[in-house]
Amino acid sequence: MRHTYFFRTLLLILSIACFARPVFATDDPEAVWQRDYGATHEKRMQWWRDARFGMFIHWGVYSVPAGVWKGEQSKHIGEWLMLDYKIPVGEYSELTKQFNPAKFDADRIVKIAKDAGMKYIVITSKHHDGFAMFHSSASPYNIYDATPFKRDPLKELAAACKKEGMRLGFYYSEAQDWHHPGGAAAKGGHWDSAQDGSMDDYIDKIAVPQVKELLSNYGPVSILWWDTPVGMTPERVSKFLPLLKIQPGIVTNNRLDKDKKTGDFSTPEQKIPATGMPGKDWETCMTMNTTWGYKSFDNKWKSAETLLRNLIDIASKGGNYLLNVGPTSEGEIPQPSVERLAEIGKWMKVNGESIYGTTASPFKELSWGRCTTKVWKNGATLYLHVFDWPTDGKLVVPGLKNTVQSATLLAAHGKLKTIASPQGVVVSVPNAAPDKISSTVVLKIKGAPEVN
Repeated sequence: MRHTYFFRTLLLILSIACFARPVFATDDPEAVWQRDYGATHEKRMQWWRDARFGMFIHWGVYSVPAGVWKGEQSKHIGEWLMLDYKIPVGEYSELTKQFNPAKFDADRIVKIAKDAGMKYIVITSKHHDGFAMFHSSASPYNIYDATPFKRDPLKELAAACKKEGMRLGFYYSEAQDWHHPGGAAAKGGHWDSAQDGSMDDYIDKIAVPQVKELLSNYGPVSILWWDTPVGMTPERVSKFLPLLKIQPGIVTNNRLDKDKKTGDFSTPEQKIPATGMPGKDWETCMTMNTTWGYKSFDNKWKSAETLLRNLIDIASKGGNYLLNVGPTSEGEIPQPSVERLAEIGKWMKVNGESIYGTTASPFKELSWGRCTTKVWKNGATLYLHVFDWPTDGKLVVPGLKNTVQSATLLAAHGKLKTIASPQGVVVSVPNAAPDKISSTVVLKIKGAPEVN
């Protein structure tokens, strides 16, 4: 009798538990996050929107040839060397014997990023050549098992990021893999019989297990950055989505499926949308020279001025800037990249508040620069990024209808005078610009921005 009562009670408790929360018919990650963790898209994206600036790291065994194959300098990006020259799998794999990045210093890399004002890092865990930059049990073709290095740089980077409060993300090529049988290949497909095989087997035995390792073995992972969804059917995409539950707060880009229906943010590459992407979260990823992976002879460096103004332009349109570095085969960030990041960092130390946590400009166009915005309960702050400093000491803010409460320079103390005019608001500024690249005038206004 007691046993009967016990089992009836247990059955009742289990029944209540089953109906206590909503049941979802699919493994849709958004539904799972909301069900189990309450982490909606908006909550997950908040830190990312506030950050605005991150470091992309393209690093792999392709840094050994450094853009040169059998004496010829590649005209394409460094990390595509294997496909561009149709290098056989076995021949390309021999490069691992030369890959010993003894100068890799995770703490230094994180410090370079942090000093530049960057808030997150995304590193290539496996690019299209199929070589994993972490210790993977799914394939011995990785930096720990296949090279003299015998270390896991991603684990070291994860520890350095944790120590410095830097967000960490992993790039992973889910479809293209020119090493493992069945991996996809763009531009005409396979060129070596060693690449032939079932793509579904590749997904099941290599890609899914490796993504699971990345999300399970490296502590908090803030971003998963997919790339080139060649051959990615809905069925193949569905094999990755449940893995995201391992990191409930993670955000992902829109390159997992070919139709770009999944993911939290869009990814314009090497360009800044002219008017931003209104209504979408987006991130421009961009190189400092012409390549992502290291090329020893690529010296076409963008200036610090161009890079910094890109950051400001992107923030003024409501986007993020993921700026790339391509470490050498020794594990070091090239000095020209270090120097440019240091210059950006000097500006960010003074002007960072005009980038972090801001939203897009209310102005359609500003002839002298850009504007970023922070809206408060009863007002707003307009950060006016002045590229072309007025020679007459008068900065015209066109069409602004709001009452100005105060005007100041971020780089100096003291208030600036403002007057309302038919053209908008005129701010009296010093004759000399505080910064030769971009000076920031701060306007605090009443109410949400109103512009004619």
